[in-house]
Amino acid sequence: MTSEQNKKIVRSMFEEGMNQKKFSLIDEVIAQDYVNHDMPGEPGVEGFKKMIRGFFDGFPDMHIRLDEVIGDGNMVATRGEWTGTHSGTFMGISATGKKVKVKYIDMWRLENGKGVENWVQMDITGLMQQLGVMPAMA
Repeated sequence: MTSEQNKKIVRSMFEEGMNQKKFSLIDEVIAQDYVNHDMPGEPGVEGFKKMIRGFFDGFPDMHIRLDEVIGDGNMVATRGEWTGTHSGTFMGISATGKKVKVKYIDMWRLENGKGVENWVQMDITGLMQQLGVMPAMA
């Protein structure tokens, strides 16, 4: 697949699969042997869905904004942020009702139109500070 096709696949996963909650799309764009190298959880498409459900359980109104989508061959990188209201349990933290904004950068490796590997850097420290469970740095 071309860089443009791979970028379109990754963009659709965020904009349709997650933002529009068309979770059935995940089966179409994530490979059975998918591995996320930076987020805790199980490998495979079911592991990816479980991780995404964890975010939506904690932040049911979560919305991802893509600021950049860059592709080179079978690699696609995105940069953006997600927002949401902490109205459910997330990572063992009971709902706080607080609104959050979390920046992230990730990289995907695709094969045959599906994500097989993913590397994610997300501002989890900033998220925990926004939720009030970690003090802000002075």
